[in-house]
Order: sequence, then structure tokens, then C-alpha cells
Amino acid sequence: MARRNANGVSEQAATVGFEPKLWAAADALRNNMDAAEYKHVVLGLIFLKYISDAFKAQHTKLVAEKASGADPEDPDEYRAASIFWVPKEARWTQLKASAPQPTIGRLVDDAMTAIERDNPSLKGVLPKDYARPGLDKEPLGQLINLVSDIALGHPAERAKDTLGRVYEYFLSQFASAEGKKGGQFYTPSRVVRVLVEMIAPYKGRVYDPCCGSGGMFVSSERFIEAHAGRLGDISIYGQESNYTTWRLAKMNLAIRGIDAQIAHGDTFHNDRDPDLKADYVLANPPPVHFAEGVLRPVGGKYG
Repeated sequence: MARRNANGVSEQAATVGFEPKLWAAADALRNNMDAAEYKHVVLGLIFLKYISDAFKAQHTKLVAEKASGADPEDPDEYRAASIFWVPKEARWTQLKASAPQPTIGRLVDDAMTAIERDNPSLKGVLPKDYARPGLDKEPLGQLINLVSDIALGHPAERAKDTLGRVYEYFLSQFASAEGKKGGQFYTPSRVVRVLVEMIAPYKGRVYDPCCGSGGMFVSSERFIEAHAGRLGDISIYGQESNYTTWRLAKMNLAIRGIDAQIAHGDTFHNDRDPDLKADYVLANPPPVHFAEGVLRPVGGKYG
């Protein structure tokens, strides 16, 4: 069990640069599972932990406001605050308590299904194959205990920051572990930073036609914050042809609280936003289709 400081915050979660140690611990539980498969197991749990932390912070707030008419079990109280509603059977405390049980895989699948049911924007996004026979349930329980210690007890914003960092770091590590295939869903953060600094998307519509796991969008929002801009000044649109990568992008942006329109499909054969007039097209597309880099629109989506 991780030690906590005077404010009850996990010292592991509060320490800058703790991600490598967390990765090493999670990777040790992988056994013989392929990295490409394992990333969905881990990242799905990190996402579930994030929405649970954000829900818990809002739930605590609403409980304190019950005398004023607040209802901590009313889903609309959470949706009004842009927080996902987490039904009772999907709450992290329930899963953590059941982590040592052989049925934990089915319980996680049921939790993911319940969250998708009650949050339409997540429909078809969350992984739901934790009960499969090939996934050893003992390491799964250990992984849940490991993830349990990330951002425990933080307010929603702190949970977003900490778990967002972990999610992004793990994406990069999985991309590295998968080698060339990792480039299908992840562009190195240094490359992303250069592209974003070049295009400087302060205001307007930002579009990525092959958005992978959404790193360009995360970096764009950071750029605006760093330059004292307002996040509401940009609108984000994207498309991704690989279904599993599209799911990673949806989770990555949701964990950051980024409102984005991300479509699934092949941009070159089925453009899902044919009438979109983008102010910036920011991409690191496959070289077979484009030269890598940044495209600026001139009078249309691509120019």
C-alpha cells in the first residue's frame, strides 16, 4: 500500500516522474500476453479509474449539498458538470473489493457495459473482454490494485491530470513495445510538439484526418493553455480508420475532458466530414498517402 501525505494524497501519485515505476510494475504482470493486446487491458482500466475518480469527487460534493436539494444518485447532476455517470455496479470501490475473486473479469466487463449503457457518447468505445479465458485473472486483480493507487482521493481535475499523464505515458510505452506497428496509433510527443508549435492553433477548427490515439489534440489544448488562451476557442474534429485505435482516441480525449468529434472510418475512401471547413489541418499521416507534416487549409478543408 502506498503511503499518503498529510492531505491524504498518494505519494506515488504526487511524485513527478512516477510513471516509469508504474509502467514497470504493470508490465511485470503481463506474463506472456502480447503488448498489442495488453494495452487494451491496462488502458481500459486506467480510463475506468479516471471516470470513477471524477464521479467520486462529484458524488462527495453532492452529498455535502443534500440539504440544499442536491441528489448524489441523480445522473443529471453529473452530466450537468460534464462528468460521466457511473452506475453502482461499475464503481471502482466495488471492483477493487472483488479484485481477488476469480469472477473479476466478468465484473469488469459488466462494469464497462453498464457505463456504455448510461453514457451514450462512450457506446462501442470501452474494452469488454476481461472475462476471456486467455486473460489470467490473478494478474488482472493485481493490476486493478496497482491502478487503484493512481490519483486516489484527488478532486476531478487532479485525477484528470494524473491519470491523463499515466494514460499518455503508457500509450508511448506500448507503441515502443510494438515497434513499427506502434506508429499506427502513436506519434512521438516531441514530433507532435513541433507540429503544434509550427501551426499554432489558437482559435478555430482543428482537424486531423488520421488522428491515431488523439495526441495532436491533447498537445493542441496544452499549447493554448500555455499561451494563456481559452480552450473553448477551438473546436476539434478528427477521423481514424482503425477501430481499436479510434477507441483509444475516444478514451484519451475523454480522460482529458476534451470535447471532440472523432469519426471512425477511412478518410480517403469515406470522409465523414466532407463539408467541414477547418482552420487548421494538423496531421502526421502515413507517408504512403501524404508527405509527413502539417497541412494548412486554403479555402477548404485541406487547401
